[in-house]
Amino acid sequence: MQDKNIKIGLVCSGNEVAKRSALILKSKYKFVRPTQADVIVALGGDGTVLETLHKFLKQKIPIYGMNRGHIGFLMNEYSEKNLLTRLRKSKSTKLYPLRIKSFLNNGSIKESIAFNDVSLIRNTRQIAKICIEINNTKKIDQLLCDGCLISTPAGSSAYNLSLRGPVFPVEAQLLALTPISPYRPRRWRGALLPNNVKITLTALEEKKRPVRAEADFFETNNIKKLEVALDKKQFVNLLFDQGHDLEERIINEQFLY
Repeated sequence: MQDKNIKIGLVCSGNEVAKRSALILKSKYKFVRPTQADVIVALGGDGTVLETLHKFLKQKIPIYGMNRGHIGFLMNEYSEKNLLTRLRKSKSTKLYPLRIKSFLNNGSIKESIAFNDVSLIRNTRQIAKICIEINNTKKIDQLLCDGCLISTPAGSSAYNLSLRGPVFPVEAQLLALTPISPYRPRRWRGALLPNNVKITLTALEEKKRPVRAEADFFETNNIKKLEVALDKKQFVNLLFDQGHDLEERIINEQFLY
């Protein structure tokens, strides 16, 4: 960000650490309403950043997170000093959301978006059976599993990584399709796909083996089918301090042991 007179908005999570930090920052800097801001500072954890990305997606206001939560992978380090300088020197990363269309057993359709990932997961003790199609071409007739995850580059180091899925750079034009506890075919460990494909996950025997869909702030039961594609018409800019941008963090994540 280059403007020396940038208008800054402030949002924070409900935890006490974030609220105390917000009070300190308000005593040191001038803030405007988030809807009137050129950039929004978000205090909390990764969930706070994701919530802010969703809330201000249409306004396309850049988001600069400072960690007052737990992991803080999408955040910068918290500091009360030199906030204006940090904002001016910050590096922008453009994030595109997944567009999710959920077809329910009752015939209704729900639509949502997710910046990190979306999963189709079994909802009872019964193992799930999922048919996988890419661009309307069937790739796996029956995946017997606990579920299946579709991840963006930004989300590849989150739930996807815990499933031993691939971590890949933000600039990579890819999506990750990763099984959750696969039983058959046992050797299938997922796929990296171009980010212009449509992925369809269809629940088989859905009444006997009910599944649910989970995304950033979205959960729906009684799913028959999910259609997922990257929405390249929408984006939000996430800001990072120089030398600590999201691209560098994702690279470093692959060398942790």
